[in-house]
Amino acid sequence: MEVLDAVNRRMSVRAYRPDPVDGAVVRELLDLAARAPSGGNLQPWRVQALTGQPLAALKAAMATRLGAPDTPEYDVYPPNLWDPLRARRFQVGEDLYAALGIPREDKPARLMQFARNGDGFGAPVMLFFSIDRRCGPPQWSDLGMFMQTFMLLAVEWGLDTCAQEFWAHYHQVVADHVGLPEGHMLFSGMALGYRDETAPVNAWRSRREPFEAWGEMQGF
Repeated sequence: MEVLDAVNRRMSVRAYRPDPVDGAVVRELLDLAARAPSGGNLQPWRVQALTGQPLAALKAAMATRLGAPDTPEYDVYPPNLWDPLRARRFQVGEDLYAALGIPREDKPARLMQFARNGDGFGAPVMLFFSIDRRCGPPQWSDLGMFMQTFMLLAVEWGLDTCAQEFWAHYHQVVADHVGLPEGHMLFSGMALGYRDETAPVNAWRSRREPFEAWGEMQGF
């Protein structure tokens, strides 16, 4: 598979088949992703991968905690989000629920779909990415590049992912079940598995702004 093909196929998959993922595959993908750029070669990422009984226990704990989040240790979105960022976030939510046929006024159905975050959307594997609290924005950038490299490699191997900053709101639940390293902050979870091609939620793609909205070229 060409890199371009992996980039175009990658999306936030929100429904998975129950098929298990071989642990050796997960390990190899993580090893390969560790070639991601890292300033000063700090390699600041830390990852815990769960499946089977440990993942089932985490999901069971989450089922009792939904709606009672922890105090987030960082802002997933900036406070008082401004346009055009606010408009883009609103639009992607509307597109998601439209793909599922859930109208704006059906609050229970929207909450039920949101609650699927806590189940990893049915994925058979969950990964949790953390970073030492003493690290700064450059190292957070390294962690993001590591995650993106992993996601593209997963596509090449026939797998799909969904990065979930949702878990930052339940970091204590994760810490209790995963055992985060001392002094580490949870950044994100990630669902991993095989895409359910029949699920309507996987039949849409989030929009992207044209180059003119965010880029410029000089001297070409």
